[in-house]
Amino acid sequence: KYAFFPGCVSQGAAPELYPAARLICDRLGIDLEEIPGWTCTGAGVLQEKNQFFGDTLNARNFAKAEQMGLPILTICSTCQGVMAQANKRMLKDPEYLTEINSHLAEEGLEYKGTAEPKHLLWILIEDVGLDKVTELVTRPLAGIRMAPFYGCYIVRPTEALDIEEHPERQTSLETLIETLGATVVDFEGKTRCCGFPILTINEKNSMAMVGKHTSEAKDLGADAMVTPCPLCHLNLDGYQPKAAAQLKRKVDLPILHMPQAIGLAMGISPQELGLQKHIMSTQPLTVKLGAGR
Repeated sequence: KYAFFPGCVSQGAAPELYPAARLICDRLGIDLEEIPGWTCTGAGVLQEKNQFFGDTLNARNFAKAEQMGLPILTICSTCQGVMAQANKRMLKDPEYLTEINSHLAEEGLEYKGTAEPKHLLWILIEDVGLDKVTELVTRPLAGIRMAPFYGCYIVRPTEALDIEEHPERQTSLETLIETLGATVVDFEGKTRCCGFPILTINEKNSMAMVGKHTSEAKDLGADAMVTPCPLCHLNLDGYQPKAAAQLKRKVDLPILHMPQAIGLAMGISPQELGLQKHIMSTQPLTVKLGAGR
């Protein structure tokens, strides 16, 4: 059982991602209890302007999870990275945490330093176990070539993400893709920024990043790209038409949020997973898989 932190995008700009995550967690026996009144982590953008305010928001979420007595599960790589960095700063500096708690006290909250924010990807591999995932695969993604896209926040900074203690996290997405029966299409840009953080201040460069990642994976033969990050999904899917126009070429690469890829392998229908709500059509993928349109 986990304190569920879904993040903003899965309930806002890409709301199809939220029910897909709940569907697969239910099948896996992962009990999700949403953190009441959770707030945005700041997504790294707020932290650049006001780190203290951003860390206070995260401490508030952590304090609420502590009240629930549960570890935190998130389906957002950006949230994972921002929460992990905030937590490291607070635990490293007791005086800093005390100052943050002085603001939380106005709401009757106190963060005691016991939060364990953890992405669903890591939970599947480290806690649930891939054997359990394999048991639930009824429609293996055989014949599907899938490119992994980590993005920034779930791979660096390595110290905040405990990568040294868990080196398998660096290849966790590839491991999951293979567990689902698909073929991994490795490409250079898989751990680079998707361009979302600069979208509103430098759209041209953001579109160049979207175009580079999606076209590179497409040219290597990928049928789809899978990401553990809703923000990466939003940028790579939602802005792919504009990026392709800027690139002056056709790309048409379906972008799946990680739970959606898992759901397909579990035999859940594309409609239940919300694939029809994507900007880039997933129909070529689902037809190839034999999952319908």
